[in-house]
Amino acid sequence: MSVGHAVRASRADLLRMRRLAQAIDGPRDPDPAAVVRRMLALQGQDFAAGCWALAVRTTDATLADVLAELDAGRIIRSWPMRGTLHFVAPEDFRWMLSVTMDRMVASLGRRQEQLGLSAPDFARAADIVTAELEGGGSISRAELMALWESAGVATTGQRGYHLIYFLAQTGLLCWGPVVRSGNGMPTQALVLLDEWAPPPPPLDAAEANAQFLLRYLIGHGPATLRDFVWWTKGTVGAAKAARAELGDALATLETDGTEYLVAAELAERATATRASRAEKDAVHLLPAFDEYLLGYQDRSPILDEEHAEAIVPGGNGVFQPLIVAGGRIVGTWRRDGTRVVPLPFVPLSDARARRLDRAAKAYTRYAG
Repeated sequence: MSVGHAVRASRADLLRMRRLAQAIDGPRDPDPAAVVRRMLALQGQDFAAGCWALAVRTTDATLADVLAELDAGRIIRSWPMRGTLHFVAPEDFRWMLSVTMDRMVASLGRRQEQLGLSAPDFARAADIVTAELEGGGSISRAELMALWESAGVATTGQRGYHLIYFLAQTGLLCWGPVVRSGNGMPTQALVLLDEWAPPPPPLDAAEANAQFLLRYLIGHGPATLRDFVWWTKGTVGAAKAARAELGDALATLETDGTEYLVAAELAERATATRASRAEKDAVHLLPAFDEYLLGYQDRSPILDEEHAEAIVPGGNGVFQPLIVAGGRIVGTWRRDGTRVVPLPFVPLSDARARRLDRAAKAYTRYAG
């Protein structure tokens, strides 16, 4: 594919490049930490779903492997953008915050007033948790709520959650090592960001914006500039400036009358390699909230409008796990004990049913 002018591409070509970028098809990443380094960020508000999102893009990582990466600090979870939890690499988190923090913090004023929170409350909460965690400590959410309450910092009525969010958003805390919750399910404890993500070499604003766009496209492209603005909750002006800064590092393609940006390296790799039979025939079980769907504002290339209700029942913001075949979403699935229960929109062919069964066995191996 040429770089520097728009090239027409079919929807199938577009979706193949996205699957290659996300390591859903083609070469997989060797481990979960490599996934976050390549994709920059993966949605993590649903912890269990986010762990499978990391593993499904690797060769054969299990849930235990993902949890070990979190324990070792090779992956952290926090709010780098959009007010949404994401898994990120520790070396990337701070420069991402340098781009997004001011806008996100500025948007919190009204909610802080509603909760009766002011600067002294945040300062007091920060001092308490810092004193508790300095020197490599960690603390569960419930333990932190109890600590703050015992020190006279009220946490009721969503105040506690907002305190954690603000202190993470401003670079004090992040979610780190794995702990077991009351029901035995793995979750994470809070740690000091300085101890888990030492500051990287500084980037100026233009460099950070350009890095943001390039890394998004490496791990998600092809995508529109509007997709990127939605993904980061940034500004159109900053996105256009980043595009200009990147120059020939990006290529452009046109599909169904829409212009998409793609990292030049991915465009050339997709052109140089033909889709294998296994890639063409693959059926994937992706988790809820997966980046393959939620990484873009416009989801029409992969999801028919008539099936949107099945993916987000009642429009409640809770996304279901996905069955993907030929790059398109063809159903949802759920887990019943150790068994995967597929819920296709229409009956699958015998060939796709066999491939779905293989995908279900892979998930079972992952979950142990």
